Amino acid sequence: MAGDTVHDAHSVVATIQPAIALIGLGIIAALASRAVRLNPIVGYIALGLVIGALGYREAFGGPVVAAMAEAGIMFLLFNLGLHFSLGRIREEAANIFGFGSLQMLVAGGAFIALFLAFGLPTEFAVIGGFAMGLSSTAVVIGLVRERGQEDCPVGRASQSILIFQDIAAILLLIAAGALGSGGAVLPALGLAGVKALAAFAIAVLFARYLTEPLFRLIGRLGSSEVFTATALFLALAAGWAAGISGLSLTLGAFLGGMAVADSPWRLMVQSEIEAFRGLFLSFFFISVGLMIDPAVLSANWALVLAAAAGLVAIKCAFNVLAALANRWSVPGSVQLGFLLGQGSEFALVLFAVPTVAGLVEERLIAILITAIAISLAVTPAVSALGRRLAGKLRTGPPDAKLGGDDAPVVLIGLTSAGRAVADALGQEEIGYLALEADHDRFELARADGYPVHRVNPADPRSWDALGMGRREMVVVASGNVAASRALTPLVQERFPGIARVIALPDAAMQEEFSALGMVPVDSTGDEGADRLVEAVFAGLGRERRHGRDEAGADTPAALAA
Repeated sequence: MAGDTVHDAHSVVATIQPAIALIGLGIIAALASRAVRLNPIVGYIALGLVIGALGYREAFGGPVVAAMAEAGIMFLLFNLGLHFSLGRIREEAANIFGFGSLQMLVAGGAFIALFLAFGLPTEFAVIGGFAMGLSSTAVVIGLVRERGQEDCPVGRASQSILIFQDIAAILLLIAAGALGSGGAVLPALGLAGVKALAAFAIAVLFARYLTEPLFRLIGRLGSSEVFTATALFLALAAGWAAGISGLSLTLGAFLGGMAVADSPWRLMVQSEIEAFRGLFLSFFFISVGLMIDPAVLSANWALVLAAAAGLVAIKCAFNVLAALANRWSVPGSVQLGFLLGQGSEFALVLFAVPTVAGLVEERLIAILITAIAISLAVTPAVSALGRRLAGKLRTGPPDAKLGGDDAPVVLIGLTSAGRAVADALGQEEIGYLALEADHDRFELARADGYPVHRVNPADPRSWDALGMGRREMVVVASGNVAASRALTPLVQERFPGIARVIALPDAAMQEEFSALGMVPVDSTGDEGADRLVEAVFAGLGRERRHGRDEAGADTPAALAA
């Protein structure tokens, strides 16, 4: 009996050892990436490549690591669903189904034509071509979140397109399965469509009738561990339920998040799963690196690099064309096209399906998988290039309505808090004049579609040109509290009737700036931006009709489109 116990203990240790080792190595990879100013995604993928090159791929390819990687994707999609309320789904329907289908037809069609031109079988060209047209949900949403672009034009459109791509990926997987079983494709696709509609209906019913009572009950218990367990259960169980129904785990996780999106408990749920999302998602990116076969890379390095470069170049070019066809501006099209210019984790799954892989040479599948993995690794650099190009292409003047002489609000600093204010004002059709003194923030704001002027408002000589006497409010979101402190006497003398709101990086400063006649707002923490927005609307005496997650006609999204 004792021997069995020891054996079981060793078995458990051997099972979880790879996961523990990857957590430690992942920390090192993330810190190293930050040290050299690279996105941690690159560090995780590079770590997987190094592990494979050293011959330890099998040691880290067990079921525990695979399950944790899958959980990372599910948490990511659950988090995305938390930002897609039913109202936003209705508002974004044109992007999801219109722009999303257009992007798939244009980008996927380009790869289909390329595969046919190389003489590959028609079945592989169609399934493989559309698979190459897919982009990486995990990489793109990770970048969008890291850059604070969730409510920017490119961020909103990319999330909508990725939702459509996830649905398209399900259809491709069904088509690949029917190809292997010899069954009819159309009935299988029809059944999947019915299941997807049923899953959506269940999510809507859950959101309307069960979410509020469930979380109210948990709130009464006052147990933080029960709330954490419930948040994790919702994210994982929604994906599991979709999986056993023949749909994708990711679609189920997204619908689970959507069911909570309209709940007042959304922010608490989001904060509970945030740490788990980041941890488990690192396992996914490491597993992508493990997919890069060093033997294939060394034996066919020229072909692999050419395939990766071709994939990124074709994808970026045709994504730009799709955005232009959707009547986006050239700068917006460039940034969106480059952001979605990589392969997809779903493509890796599709090319691993035996019936698909068996249609062509094994070496070609290995080259394509390696090229897709490389494209994921270079996405941060490629998307940054697209963002810079978009900023240089925005040479026209800012939008007259939002940046004109009649704008009641002067917004200083397009930090994350400043952008939140700009988005909210745009949604309510309240004009604002955005000013940015920092060159890098100015370029990024222009690239992301914000109508912003490059000027230093701390220079009193600029105040007459800015028409400060005509404004109702100045919002200082730049973080430059020293300049605000020094200029307060002059502002009070020249513009005594103008309201002043300031975002403070330290809550301890509130009393000081309140004494200076300003409305101080603690901008720290996850809800700091929301506090600033509420203070601005309270100062203007305006009611905020649209929530943060709802689209508005005059947001930067509309300006870029």
